[in-house]
Amino acid sequence: MTEIHSTAIVSKGAEVGKDVTIGPYCIIGENVTLDDGVKLVSHVVIDGRTSVGSNTRIFPFASIGHQPQDLKYDGEPSRLEIGCNNVIREHVTMNPGTEGGGMLTTVGNNCLFMVGAHVAHDCHISDHVILVNNATLGGHVNIAEWAIIGGLSAIHQFVRIGRHAMIGGMSGIENDVIPYGSVIGNRARLQGLNVVGLKRRNFDRETIHALRNAYRLLFAPEGTMIERLEDVAEMMSDIEPVMEIVNFIRSDSSRAICQPSMEDAA
Repeated sequence: MTEIHSTAIVSKGAEVGKDVTIGPYCIIGENVTLDDGVKLVSHVVIDGRTSVGSNTRIFPFASIGHQPQDLKYDGEPSRLEIGCNNVIREHVTMNPGTEGGGMLTTVGNNCLFMVGAHVAHDCHISDHVILVNNATLGGHVNIAEWAIIGGLSAIHQFVRIGRHAMIGGMSGIENDVIPYGSVIGNRARLQGLNVVGLKRRNFDRETIHALRNAYRLLFAPEGTMIERLEDVAEMMSDIEPVMEIVNFIRSDSSRAICQPSMEDAA
């Protein structure tokens, strides 16, 4: 059965599924949809055209779906769509999209947003992503599956974070991060591959070895990036994770690629 605490305020237009728990002092706007099994612990405020997927848990003082922090926003009916089985901890903020970014912010499934994390307008977050305490995303950021954004890190607008990438704590990210990459610093520099994450997700030794070889070749001091990309693509065309990195670098982006410092590239 759905349980709504007597102190909660749920607008008449809100859509509330089965087995939803709305705890004390929560406020739910009229254009909000809560799917089956959603649990709002207490003091959660959800507004705007926001949908929350099934079995997502939201903890106290989270602010979800309110007006974007963008001076160009002019009240357009943009949306925030949150997937299933997410954990959204205390003081997390998530904003809907804007006209300049496609009118939509999306969050995938099985993500963890720790205390104070911020998801800005027009961001797109895939499945199994973790934002550690106070990690901050600028507008239009894209984060692929299994990426981890370390505590107190800040991601610049329009940056892409590849699959299985690891962002070290207190980093400032102004350039795209390749899939499987591990970066740290202010401003962040590529520090190698996220080998710990690859092992945790059961990538075999041969694949990790191939990724290491590809990394050394891609960021070697000899030749141009285009030449090195062609060499790696020709040598390792049958290794999917390597080609994922190659295609990530080749694809169009408004940001440069985060690269190692000279001493780390060797």
